[in-house]
Amino acid sequence: MNLIRNLKNSCFRRTFCTFLRHSVEKAPITNNKTFVVNKPVDSKIDLQKLPPKTKIDADTIALLEKLSLVDCANKRGIETLEAAIEFADQILQVDTSNIEPLTTVLEDIPLRIREDDITEGNCKEDILKNATITEEDYFIAPPGNIPLETRENLLYEDKSK
Repeated sequence: MNLIRNLKNSCFRRTFCTFLRHSVEKAPITNNKTFVVNKPVDSKIDLQKLPPKTKIDADTIALLEKLSLVDCANKRGIETLEAAIEFADQILQVDTSNIEPLTTVLEDIPLRIREDDITEGNCKEDILKNATITEEDYFIAPPGNIPLETRENLLYEDKSK
């Protein structure tokens, strides 16, 4: 009976990255202190230090639509974009002078950084054979951006919503 139960449980067990399962070395934790805060830090942003509210003109909207292929030339789209810029301005006011740069998101496993040297393989020619079109050792991809239809009035209201 135990054999059947063990077999049944092992069939449903999920294992990820099995080839690295036993070879990963975990860094020893020297103390029980973690860097994750237990409660949020309540800090106020000085609204006097914020830059003036950004107003987006029609040329900027046209450029954004062309680059992102997102239709944002209506009143709601412009308000959303201006609110996002205002939020980003607030983030820039956060003091990060005593914060070390993030090298890994895992506390107990170090990030092993290595030199970017080719140690084996060096099969550039074999890889480039897979491409339909190449130029100067680069893949040539088909054009992905198909521009939105041009409009007379760049700032318009979408009547369908």
